[in-house]
Amino acid sequence: MEQEEELLNEELYGIDKETAHPRALELAPEDFFWNSYDELAPFGSDEGDMALAEYREWRTENKEESLTACLRWVIESLSDYNFEDFNNSILDIEKIKNELENEDFDDYQEHYVLDISVMATGFGQLVDEGTIDEEAKPIVLLSIERQESITRISAEEGVWDQEVADEYLNNLQVLKRILQQA
Repeated sequence: MEQEEELLNEELYGIDKETAHPRALELAPEDFFWNSYDELAPFGSDEGDMALAEYREWRTENKEESLTACLRWVIESLSDYNFEDFNNSILDIEKIKNELENEDFDDYQEHYVLDISVMATGFGQLVDEGTIDEEAKPIVLLSIERQESITRISAEEGVWDQEVADEYLNNLQVLKRILQQA
């Protein structure tokens, strides 16, 4: 049995339409969602790919646990946040701007790695199980919305190319739609 689970995990490495739950295929027909090389896709970065793999490993060991338990683990292991502090306060524009300007703040880890990992974990459940737990959706939404804010700020300040920012913002809107329907 344990050997079968290991084989299943090896077969499921990475994002793949052929092994995805039919409902995930229905809710996410967009090519970018399934792209394992597009940095603007949930599983296309190294961080998104790793989060998907870690979610799958976590799920094999925690079959009865809610996705929220996994997200707690992700948030608390990848960032300085306590799970309870990962709330609407992270969306405060002034707070985000201050963090981006603060040289001592690791915005790559605290914003990008964390948000991508939260999104990939949530959408990983959809890909494998055909659903995203209702109580986990607001957590995933926080990461999507913070990425929207960061992208807008970065584009306004010339850090991001506007065309790339627009593509990412469009992808994030699609992810919000998928999240809502999942």
